[in-house]
Amino acid sequence: MHLRTFAIKNMSEEKTQPEGIGLPDLPPMPAGAEYPEGHKAGFVNIVGSPNVGKSTLMNRLVGENISIINAKAQTTRHRIMGIVNQPNWQIVYSDTPGVLDPAYKLQEGMMKFVKTALQDADILIFVTDVYEDAMAHEATFDKIANMDIPVFVLINKVDLEGQEVAMKRADYWKKKIPRAQVAPISALHNFNVDTLLDSIVARLPEAHPFFPKDELTDKPMRFFVSEIVREKILTHYKQEIPYSCEVVVEEFREEPHIFHIRAEIRVARESQKMIVIGAGGNMIKRVGTDSRKELESFLDKKVFLDLYVRVDKDWRNDESKLKRFGYFD
Repeated sequence: MHLRTFAIKNMSEEKTQPEGIGLPDLPPMPAGAEYPEGHKAGFVNIVGSPNVGKSTLMNRLVGENISIINAKAQTTRHRIMGIVNQPNWQIVYSDTPGVLDPAYKLQEGMMKFVKTALQDADILIFVTDVYEDAMAHEATFDKIANMDIPVFVLINKVDLEGQEVAMKRADYWKKKIPRAQVAPISALHNFNVDTLLDSIVARLPEAHPFFPKDELTDKPMRFFVSEIVREKILTHYKQEIPYSCEVVVEEFREEPHIFHIRAEIRVARESQKMIVIGAGGNMIKRVGTDSRKELESFLDKKVFLDLYVRVDKDWRNDESKLKRFGYFD
């Protein structure tokens, strides 16, 4: 994972509180900024069931690894924006958590991100795959099917099945949402993704840019640091452990030749803490080493990473804690 650091919002900021669930406060345009007549801009929001490939598609569309990717479901917890600019247009893509019936407060917060994305979309991308017959949340699908904005239904993972299956799935979803533009894709192999851009730009409304033209995302650097560590947790642990962890960046300090980062891995129970640490600290060392290597690539500088594990009892159902983590206003 490597981003152009100039394009990340407030790279050196020391905010300790995460952002809320709605649209961010949009930065003012530069004084005297002028844009071509007919300039287009809009929010193109990506929704779908867990594990259908939304984040892989997001990264393809933005051209950078904005969203972490993992084989485990429910990898994405927040709404993440990726901004693509050309002189005559600006697209603000949003990756969102997989749609589901919430089982606890954390998932309720995640679904609020989806709800907001449905409300402010200028164009909606509904991602499914060659195996899905129905979205994981029927009420959300009904909203999508009845939206009066342009909707794209993208059938992902067609590389796993033949063309005949892909065409049958396209016919199936065209009947489910007759007014939508339906297309088979493979986000992993970039099949049919490049052709999507022209269709999106053609449907963008005329508007000035929502963000300065040199920004790549609305998220601060701390967010990406925590996501990189969380992705390593998803990779190295099984069962409920990845879904019981939250990563909080307590210190993010830049010096001329090194970043000093201190992060806490919050778990819900003492037994989970022992698993995360591992025998003799072997597991937390593995997570720390892998995270540090990716952070050094991401930040293009040496990183000193200090990881701690802390029990934050039942944090997934504590709304006050979830507010501090950015899942609720």
